[in-house]
Amino acid sequence: MIDPLDRIAAALERLSPPPPPAADPRAHAAYVWRGGALVPVRGFAPLPLDRLVGIDRQKAALLANLRRLASGHAAQDVLLWGARGTGKSALVKSAVAAIQAEAGQAGSGDLALVEVSDLTDLPMLFATLAGVQRAFAVFVDDLGFDVPAEARALRSMLEGGSEPRPHNVRLLVTANRRHLAPRDIAEQESAINPRDSADDHLALSDRFGLSLGFHALDQDGYLSIVTGYAAAYDLAFEPADAIGWATRRGSRSGRVAWQFVVDLAGEAGRSL
Repeated sequence: MIDPLDRIAAALERLSPPPPPAADPRAHAAYVWRGGALVPVRGFAPLPLDRLVGIDRQKAALLANLRRLASGHAAQDVLLWGARGTGKSALVKSAVAAIQAEAGQAGSGDLALVEVSDLTDLPMLFATLAGVQRAFAVFVDDLGFDVPAEARALRSMLEGGSEPRPHNVRLLVTANRRHLAPRDIAEQESAINPRDSADDHLALSDRFGLSLGFHALDQDGYLSIVTGYAAAYDLAFEPADAIGWATRRGSRSGRVAWQFVVDLAGEAGRSL
């Protein structure tokens, strides 16, 4: 007689969708790691780098690092941290696309972006990419941790773990704060040496060889971003309207600037 639990498990397995077919890791510009397989991103077309205004230093540093990675040279894992909406994620995608364009023109190297949302998938992803003759920027967007154990697991993968990421893979991580692991006040107060607790929380961010900060915009910086977007789509605007838009949202950022331009285009009966 078949165990009822076995019958239920078999029925659920039949109902569950099959895993996506694994894509060729050398065939596409960008992927999402989903269900234990690489799934190609359709229409990978990030913003041109010159559309990202006010972050020239961060652009230059990230591009230089990605060029090394694409060429098979030593490169750093990267932490992009700071205020929300300031272009961290957009820069990652735009910089990878720029390196891909350079490689197509000069044959200087090959680089793909792989976005992953579940950190527990990283060991399997690393094993999949290790034997591929291509460089990969593994992108973890908007990272944060609820418990210190999760931060320690990632720290081990970055440096010193039994299975570190392969030489052709580097992590690009965005976060809203520089020190990724949450600080537990009770833990610090109960520690024999509070300095040890603080050092444990800082240890993860220290594992990133390149740390790029993104800071809140002033009004002139915000307006320069709006101006760049509006000029790219041949849209006229009043600075006072752009400032009012940001004021109502309580934030000046590249994201808010883009939202204003989308609204501007909609009012003009235009598509973007």
